[in-house]
Amino acid sequence: MNAPLRFHPRVPGTSHADLVQPDGVDPSLYNDPAIFEAELDKIFYKTWIWVAHESELREPGDFKTATIGRQPVIVVRDRSGKINVLENRCRHRGATVCEKHKGNATGFTCPYHSWSYGLDGKLRALPYPDGYTDLIEKSDLPLKSLRVGSYAGMVFASFNQEVQPLEEFLGGARHWMDLFMKQGAGYPIKTMGEHKFKFDGNWKIQLENTTDGYHFPVVHKTFMQSVDEETSEMLSFMTDEASVTRALGNGHSVMVMVPEHVDFDQDDGSEQLQARFADTIAELSRDFPPEQVRRIVRSLHGAGFNLNLFPNVAMSMSFFRVLRPISVTETEIRHVALGMDGGPEVANRERMRIHEHFQGPFGFGSPDDAEAWERVQAGSYAGRDVPILVNRGLNRETVEPNGDRMSHSTDETGMREAYDMWKRMMSNDE
Repeated sequence: MNAPLRFHPRVPGTSHADLVQPDGVDPSLYNDPAIFEAELDKIFYKTWIWVAHESELREPGDFKTATIGRQPVIVVRDRSGKINVLENRCRHRGATVCEKHKGNATGFTCPYHSWSYGLDGKLRALPYPDGYTDLIEKSDLPLKSLRVGSYAGMVFASFNQEVQPLEEFLGGARHWMDLFMKQGAGYPIKTMGEHKFKFDGNWKIQLENTTDGYHFPVVHKTFMQSVDEETSEMLSFMTDEASVTRALGNGHSVMVMVPEHVDFDQDDGSEQLQARFADTIAELSRDFPPEQVRRIVRSLHGAGFNLNLFPNVAMSMSFFRVLRPISVTETEIRHVALGMDGGPEVANRERMRIHEHFQGPFGFGSPDDAEAWERVQAGSYAGRDVPILVNRGLNRETVEPNGDRMSHSTDETGMREAYDMWKRMMSNDE
């Protein structure tokens, strides 16, 4: 007989730790403003947050702006080639010094009083300096720097200067990050464009979604009806025993949907290339040998898995999905399309069309997901003593020799891993 639910409803004075139990979480995690404020302080301002991909910062002066929690930052490559993440806040009166999302600059100047900063954040100049004689030293007032780390081209930052080393934080996810980057078919990965949207729901609802295979044939039924039979068969993982979800530690998880596309270096030659790519194959064959054409075409859909990196980015098949918590009931999502850096343009065009079909602004995936997320948010206000269940697959979850907890791709192993990390971080200094 299966174990009964162990969830207990929230009572006044309940600690954050008590809100997460092995089989369910309290609905207040989605709708309590006080919990949201605590999450910003204890999670988003304490751990590693993804802010950029190195392909977005190729040359000295290349920058992008980002937001960690509510705090605006600038990610910029300086003249020495170092990537800096700087608080986007003038040290004088607090105005942002950069409003463009991306670009190239020689420095950043506050539009309010013209204090100017270098790419390394140092205060270079300020107007009418006689008013500050014997009051300040420019060297004492740089744009504040965050701690920065990079792995597999993924750039992370943290306000916490004592945060654990990035590679330690990523842990078992590093193996999957390396596999994900193989979709370049011998070329590095680059970002090719992005779009953003907001949904009326809590950030954790989206976090749960990335390794939730259970919803795919239900929510994305119209998408499955819109694709060719080969693509539909490739994504029909509900009954495939090789399709699994793994908990990787520190809140990270991976859901394998297309096992034969997990490692593109492995190809036994049995997979038939899809007929829909016949024109692309013909064009590629003019410039590449058959084995390279095959590798490029096999990777057009991206990696065969979704990798969730706690708390804010998913490396999902052929795109990055980046979440930004705005309020307890509002979240911004960015979908960043990926291509082959230096690879054949015909293949990158095909990758973009595939991205547009599902995750693009007029695609099937994003609107269907967003509606489901908003319904979860609305429902969280009903039955406040009824848990949000995350117990699917507990009866068949196993522990691998490397410590990964594993179950089927339709199980909620990834969600339980994320909430384990949430519980650990939210319990610190409570």
